[in-house]
Amino acid sequence: MPKPYPLRIVLKVLLDKGFFFVSQNGSHTKYRCHHNPNLTVIVPIHGKEIRYGTFRSILRQAKLQLGDFENKK
Repeated sequence: MPKPYPLRIVLKVLLDKGFFFVSQNGSHTKYRCHHNPNLTVIVPIHGKEIRYGTFRSILRQAKLQLGDFENKK
């Protein structure tokens, strides 16, 4: 089973790629891209790690690749 990704790394990469915090509803935060305002990512803040399936969903929403995160881990 793939290992979970650290939440702080996921947030750091999103911010580095031009996303900014928009709002929070409970334990879910919303980030939007500076370059493409239609690109919105929902990130759950349920602990220190994000499960692999949720991480892949964030990648799809943000239109990022796994390689963007591999260097930071």
